Amino acid sequence: MNTRFRRITATAATVLALAGLATAPPAHAGPGKCPTLKVSEGWYGDNRARLQELIDAHCGDRRGDRPVAVFDWDNTVIKNDVGDATMYWLLRNDRIRPPANDDWTTTSRYLTPGAAAALRDACPTGVRILPTATDTRCADEILSVYAEGATTTGSEAFTGFDHRRMEPQYAWLAQLLRGWTTRQVESFAAAARAENLAAPTGATQRVGTGEVTAWVRYYEQQRDLVRTLRAAGFDVWIVSASPEPVVDVWARGVGIAPSHAIGIRNTTEHGRLGARLKGCGGVRDGEDSMITYIDGKRCWINQEIFGVRGPAAERVQPASRRQVFAAGDSDTDISFLRDATGLRLVLNRNKNELMCRAYDDSDGRWIVNPMFIEPKKAKTSPYPCATTGYIASDGTAQPVRRADGSVVPDQWDSVFGS
Repeated sequence: MNTRFRRITATAATVLALAGLATAPPAHAGPGKCPTLKVSEGWYGDNRARLQELIDAHCGDRRGDRPVAVFDWDNTVIKNDVGDATMYWLLRNDRIRPPANDDWTTTSRYLTPGAAAALRDACPTGVRILPTATDTRCADEILSVYAEGATTTGSEAFTGFDHRRMEPQYAWLAQLLRGWTTRQVESFAAAARAENLAAPTGATQRVGTGEVTAWVRYYEQQRDLVRTLRAAGFDVWIVSASPEPVVDVWARGVGIAPSHAIGIRNTTEHGRLGARLKGCGGVRDGEDSMITYIDGKRCWINQEIFGVRGPAAERVQPASRRQVFAAGDSDTDISFLRDATGLRLVLNRNKNELMCRAYDDSDGRWIVNPMFIEPKKAKTSPYPCATTGYIASDGTAQPVRRADGSVVPDQWDSVFGS
């Protein structure tokens, strides 16, 4: 571990503690008197016991650096998606600025000419703010490109990206925040958070001419797990493919300060967010070719948590420089989950590559749990691990392979809701 990097982190934690945003764990008694998980409902099989064993094994260990735990955010720590919640709020409240020179291609280097033309045709030009609260045609087109990756007429909206490092739909939300300050974006996220937490489970809202989800809930099981890990001395982080200012607002709800939440980061221009994105590893700022997505999550974890710089951050690190625990729910989390040296918690949302690897459990470190709210029922067909479960960088579907190159056989769903 880069000791200078960790000293800097410790200094920052001291400053945050003085500001009431401490990231250091509460004091605890040490081995033999470790903090315990309080919430038992919702855990499948022996998952809770195995998590407690991991906590006990590292509790009070002061022989070296604190063990690291990394959680994905959307549908891992909470039910539903805070990026979606923010986009819906922006559209309902006229908070999206038109693109530079009314040219939609400036919002994403991966936007197709057809999508740019559709957006230009649907949305007004020569305005300071797009009137998406009342202009349903414009709102529908933006939402379709964001949520479906296609125009309202079904044409592909994004192309030419590395499918293991970039998801342009996710990145586009961050890029559409161009022109706002970080503090303003945090206020938007806070307003969306308040609405979504207050709304009843299952609520919907109208955006444009469509109905979309209007509620979010924290998983009490994950809130308890984060609390217990921190009390046991773990260095707990959030890594998400939502915009970082949005994640910062929501992560405070489980006691994670902004210094320990990593999301998609914009470059800035004169104190305001720009349409270009920060890079990681060998990717320079403004190249927009890697976000916190699949292999990009590995890079950002290595860079921001473990202090690995340059192209080395894109590679798997020695076990001593990797997280002990990781939790996720989607194929977007697969690389950082595989890097975890202790346990890997997976919430089952029927995602092909993730469930192939979790059920294959080649090293005995994967644990699968149904979603804590509205868990999915059993998938009626096997996961296509041996044929199309893996999406390669060029977007082609391929077999899922183990580290030794062998193909993972198709897997049947076995951990699910009733």
